[in-house]
Amino acid sequence: MSKILVIAEKPSVAKDIAHVLGCKQKGEGFLYGENYIVSWAIGHLVTLAEPEDYDERYKKWKRETLPILPEQMKLKIIPKTSAQLKILKNLMNRKEVEHLICATDSGREGELIFRYIYEVAKCKKKVQRLWISSMTDIAIQEGFSKLKNGKEYDNLYISAKCRAEADWLVGMNATR
Repeated sequence: MSKILVIAEKPSVAKDIAHVLGCKQKGEGFLYGENYIVSWAIGHLVTLAEPEDYDERYKKWKRETLPILPEQMKLKIIPKTSAQLKILKNLMNRKEVEHLICATDSGREGELIFRYIYEVAKCKKKVQRLWISSMTDIAIQEGFSKLKNGKEYDNLYISAKCRAEADWLVGMNATR
Protein backbone atom coordinates (compact mmCIF):
# COMPACT_ATOMS: atom_id res chain seq x y z
CA MET A 1 0.00 0.00 0.00
CA SER A 2 1.36 3.42 -0.94
CA LYS A 3 1.97 6.13 1.62
CA ILE A 4 2.57 9.86 1.63
CA LEU A 5 5.65 11.19 3.42
CA VAL A 6 5.17 14.43 5.33
CA ILE A 7 8.36 16.26 6.35
CA ALA A 8 8.14 18.89 9.09
CA GLU A 9 10.90 21.21 10.23
CA LYS A 10 11.04 20.01 13.81
CA PRO A 11 9.85 17.03 15.87
CA SER A 12 7.20 18.96 17.82
CA VAL A 13 5.48 20.10 14.62
CA ALA A 14 5.71 16.58 13.18
CA LYS A 15 3.99 15.20 16.29
CA ASP A 16 1.13 17.69 15.97
CA ILE A 17 0.67 16.83 12.30
CA ALA A 18 0.93 13.08 12.99
CA HIS A 19 -1.78 13.40 15.65
CA VAL A 20 -4.18 15.01 13.15
CA LEU A 21 -3.35 12.40 10.48
CA GLY A 22 -3.81 9.48 12.88
CA CYS A 23 -0.17 8.37 12.78
CA LYS A 24 0.22 6.64 16.14
CA GLN A 25 2.93 4.09 15.43
CA LYS A 26 6.55 5.02 16.08
CA GLY A 27 9.55 4.26 13.92
CA GLU A 28 13.13 5.43 14.30
CA GLY A 29 12.88 9.16 13.48
CA PHE A 30 9.29 9.06 12.21
CA LEU A 31 5.66 8.34 13.04
CA TYR A 32 3.29 6.46 10.77
CA GLY A 33 -0.23 5.32 10.20
CA GLU A 34 -2.29 3.74 7.46
CA ASN A 35 -1.79 6.43 4.81
CA TYR A 36 0.99 8.69 6.05
CA ILE A 37 4.54 8.68 7.35
CA VAL A 38 5.46 11.84 9.24
CA SER A 39 9.10 12.72 9.83
CA TRP A 40 11.12 15.82 10.54
CA ALA A 41 14.28 17.76 10.06
CA ILE A 42 15.95 19.24 13.11
CA GLY A 43 16.26 22.68 11.58
CA HIS A 44 19.01 22.66 8.98
CA LEU A 45 20.39 19.18 8.17
CA VAL A 46 22.28 20.40 5.12
CA THR A 47 24.25 23.61 4.64
CA LEU A 48 26.57 25.26 2.14
CA ALA A 49 30.05 23.74 2.02
CA GLU A 50 32.95 25.48 3.74
CA PRO A 51 35.72 27.15 1.67
CA GLU A 52 38.17 24.30 2.40
CA ASP A 53 35.62 21.85 0.97
CA TYR A 54 36.27 23.50 -2.41
CA ASP A 55 40.04 23.75 -2.15
CA GLU A 56 42.50 22.85 0.62
CA ARG A 57 44.31 26.20 0.16
CA TYR A 58 41.32 27.96 1.74
CA LYS A 59 41.90 26.17 5.03
CA LYS A 60 44.30 28.90 6.12
CA TRP A 61 43.07 32.46 6.05
CA LYS A 62 45.32 34.33 3.61
CA ARG A 63 44.65 37.55 1.77
CA GLU A 64 46.15 36.03 -1.40
CA THR A 65 43.34 33.45 -1.64
CA LEU A 66 40.61 36.09 -1.72
CA PRO A 67 38.05 36.42 -3.07
CA ILE A 68 36.61 32.93 -2.70
CA LEU A 69 34.12 32.60 -5.56
CA PRO A 70 33.07 28.99 -6.23
CA GLU A 71 31.72 28.40 -9.75
CA GLN A 72 28.93 26.31 -8.26
CA MET A 73 27.93 26.25 -4.60
CA LYS A 74 28.09 22.81 -3.00
CA LEU A 75 25.99 21.39 -0.21
CA LYS A 76 27.37 19.69 2.87
CA ILE A 77 25.67 17.41 5.39
CA ILE A 78 25.81 18.72 8.95
CA PRO A 79 27.51 15.91 10.94
CA LYS A 80 25.60 16.57 14.18
CA THR A 81 22.23 15.82 12.52
CA SER A 82 23.35 13.34 9.87
CA ALA A 83 21.46 10.43 11.48
CA GLN A 84 18.11 12.16 10.93
CA LEU A 85 19.10 13.08 7.37
CA LYS A 86 19.84 9.42 6.68
CA ILE A 87 16.39 8.48 7.99
CA LEU A 88 14.76 11.09 5.74
CA LYS A 89 16.73 9.99 2.68
CA ASN A 90 15.66 6.38 3.25
CA LEU A 91 12.02 7.36 3.74
CA MET A 92 11.98 9.64 0.70
CA ASN A 93 13.31 6.91 -1.55
CA ARG A 94 11.12 4.05 -0.26
CA LYS A 95 9.10 2.43 -3.02
CA GLU A 96 5.92 2.60 -0.92
CA VAL A 97 6.21 6.40 -0.65
CA GLU A 98 4.12 7.77 -3.48
CA HIS A 99 4.87 11.46 -2.98
CA LEU A 100 5.98 14.01 -0.38
CA ILE A 101 4.41 16.86 1.50
CA CYS A 102 6.70 19.68 2.52
CA ALA A 103 5.46 20.77 5.94
CA THR A 104 8.45 22.83 7.01
CA ASP A 105 7.78 26.30 8.40
CA SER A 106 5.88 28.58 6.05
CA GLY A 107 8.49 30.94 4.68
CA ARG A 108 11.77 31.23 2.86
CA GLU A 109 13.95 29.39 5.40
CA GLY A 110 11.53 26.48 5.79
CA GLU A 111 11.45 26.05 2.03
CA LEU A 112 15.26 26.07 1.88
CA ILE A 113 15.54 23.42 4.60
CA PHE A 114 13.22 21.07 2.71
CA ARG A 115 14.74 21.67 -0.73
CA TYR A 116 18.31 21.06 0.46
CA ILE A 117 17.19 17.73 1.98
CA TYR A 118 15.30 16.86 -1.21
CA GLU A 119 18.38 17.65 -3.32
CA VAL A 120 20.83 15.68 -1.15
CA ALA A 121 18.42 12.72 -1.11
CA LYS A 122 18.34 12.84 -4.93
CA CYS A 123 14.59 12.49 -4.68
CA LYS A 124 12.49 12.95 -7.81
CA LYS A 125 9.04 12.33 -6.36
CA LYS A 126 6.17 14.80 -6.60
CA VAL A 127 5.99 17.36 -3.80
CA GLN A 128 2.99 19.14 -2.36
CA ARG A 129 3.26 22.07 0.04
CA LEU A 130 1.45 22.47 3.35
CA TRP A 131 1.21 26.17 4.18
CA ILE A 132 -0.18 26.92 7.63
CA SER A 133 0.46 29.60 10.21
CA SER A 134 -1.12 27.89 13.20
CA MET A 135 -0.62 24.44 14.72
CA THR A 136 -4.19 23.87 15.89
CA ASP A 137 -5.85 20.67 14.74
CA ILE A 138 -8.33 22.70 12.67
CA ALA A 139 -5.56 24.72 10.97
CA ILE A 140 -3.67 21.53 10.12
CA GLN A 141 -6.82 19.89 8.71
CA GLU A 142 -7.61 22.98 6.65
CA GLY A 143 -4.03 23.09 5.39
CA PHE A 144 -4.21 19.48 4.26
CA SER A 145 -7.44 20.22 2.40
CA LYS A 146 -5.66 23.04 0.51
CA LEU A 147 -2.30 21.48 -0.40
CA LYS A 148 -0.53 23.18 -3.30
CA ASN A 149 1.83 21.83 -5.93
CA GLY A 150 5.39 22.24 -4.62
CA LYS A 151 6.43 23.89 -7.89
CA GLU A 152 4.32 26.91 -6.92
CA TYR A 153 6.99 27.62 -4.30
CA ASP A 154 10.01 27.41 -6.63
CA ASN A 155 10.52 31.19 -6.52
CA LEU A 156 10.46 31.15 -2.73
CA TYR A 157 13.18 28.49 -2.80
CA ILE A 158 15.23 30.43 -5.36
CA SER A 159 14.94 33.52 -3.16
CA ALA A 160 16.11 31.56 -0.11
CA LYS A 161 18.95 29.95 -2.03
CA CYS A 162 20.12 33.34 -3.38
CA ARG A 163 20.04 34.84 0.12
CA ALA A 164 22.01 31.90 1.58
CA GLU A 165 24.62 32.02 -1.18
CA ALA A 166 24.97 35.82 -0.98
CA ASP A 167 25.39 35.59 2.81
CA TRP A 168 28.06 32.92 2.28
CA LEU A 169 29.97 34.95 -0.34
CA VAL A 170 29.92 38.16 1.66
CA GLY A 171 30.48 36.46 5.01
CA MET A 172 33.36 34.20 4.01
CA ASN A 173 35.19 36.90 2.09
CA ALA A 174 34.53 39.90 4.32
CA THR A 175 35.30 38.00 7.53
CA ARG A 176 38.63 36.85 6.18
